[in-house]
Amino acid sequence: MLEKLAKARYFSRVTGAVTRLISERGESNAVSMADDVINNYRKLSEDQHIKFFTFLFEKLSPDATAVMAAAQNFSAEASARNYIKLQRVTEPPRQELFRRLNRATNGTVALVGMRRDLLQLLDKQPELTAVDFDLRHLLSSWFNPGFLKMHRVDWKFPAEVLEKLIQHEAVHAIDGWDDLRRRLQPDRRCFAFFRPQLPNEPLIFVEVALLPEIPSVITPLVDKKAETVHQTSQYKVATFYSISNCEPGLRGVSMGNLLIKRVAEQLHAEFPGLKTFVTLSPIPGFIDWVAAGADIDGEKSGVQLKPAIRAAREQALETLGLANRSWTERLSAGWHPDNATEKEKAALLSLASIYLGLGSAGRNGNPVAKFHLGNGVKFHLGNGAKLHQINWAGGLSRKGLRQSAALMVNYLYDLSAVEENHERFTQGQIDYSRAVGKLRAP
Repeated sequence: MLEKLAKARYFSRVTGAVTRLISERGESNAVSMADDVINNYRKLSEDQHIKFFTFLFEKLSPDATAVMAAAQNFSAEASARNYIKLQRVTEPPRQELFRRLNRATNGTVALVGMRRDLLQLLDKQPELTAVDFDLRHLLSSWFNPGFLKMHRVDWKFPAEVLEKLIQHEAVHAIDGWDDLRRRLQPDRRCFAFFRPQLPNEPLIFVEVALLPEIPSVITPLVDKKAETVHQTSQYKVATFYSISNCEPGLRGVSMGNLLIKRVAEQLHAEFPGLKTFVTLSPIPGFIDWVAAGADIDGEKSGVQLKPAIRAAREQALETLGLANRSWTERLSAGWHPDNATEKEKAALLSLASIYLGLGSAGRNGNPVAKFHLGNGVKFHLGNGAKLHQINWAGGLSRKGLRQSAALMVNYLYDLSAVEENHERFTQGQIDYSRAVGKLRAP
């Protein structure tokens, strides 16, 4: 009973603090009021977060009647005055609330934390996507890459920064300090975006390997015992092999695209002989897609397969026979790329080519190709890259075997064609190599 009363009191305090802050006309008390909201929010239990964000949705949404009237006035007379009034009435009051909260002590950090909490609720409360839209809209402005600083992270950085790289690496786990030290050697580079106000908080970081040729296997790149190559004349290829978002509350706030571009430009300036920029990327959704029937054509994705490719897909599915024996069962029985039959290899490569080269542009396409922002930020075709090569037995970790039959993919970044490729991708066209195309109907 006492616990319920305490919870009710905390919730009443935070909603009251919100009401006072949003009603404040001057700025003299704004900081202390914003601090009051944030301090009271932190006292809420996890189950009260839904109540809090529902309160913001219900009480601080635009007035529908005022919006309709302003829209009708603007439709009748598209004057500057009517346009400004329409803009004012359509902006939710909670956006102004978030702006005022940003003035609080460490307000930006607090708002990112609020969004982290909010994202965990959207599956249960889809109407709260409206609140998330408003908060993400503002965070996208405050974390605009134009306001961020890119730094090469090396072994001289403060330990607290280096610890965060170990903590947040989402693609290829860093196995302690020795592993991290190897990833920061001259032939390995790490670059991160920082906000000037948060110099020890990397927001997103990318790891790069400088190599003599395009890699097809991930193991040598993340081997902490691998010999360091100091001769810069051997640096012909820059391979982006991991990119990780350090803050879940910034999911969907685009920073990775520009980070990759800036890194490529800086590396090219440092090593003029460096002409090739590629990724070596996992394909995490591939086996799930195959097990579900490898469906990309028809109304779901907007993609129509040619008869020959459709026939190749059906033949590949029949060869794998996952309807009779699941992929997990096959792995448990000892399946491995080394003991796969040639027919199985051809089937998996064919399906991967269809998945990445045709399905990625559809509405339900591959999240890797579309730069999905989850625990890890993946390289993608939507960033203007070309689907260059699908690699057999590229990633032999347990996760790689389970999610993609150990297949990995190289995306090629031609810096002179990135913008053109991006535009084509938005129109449903994918740039891929002839070698990838040949895999579809072996």
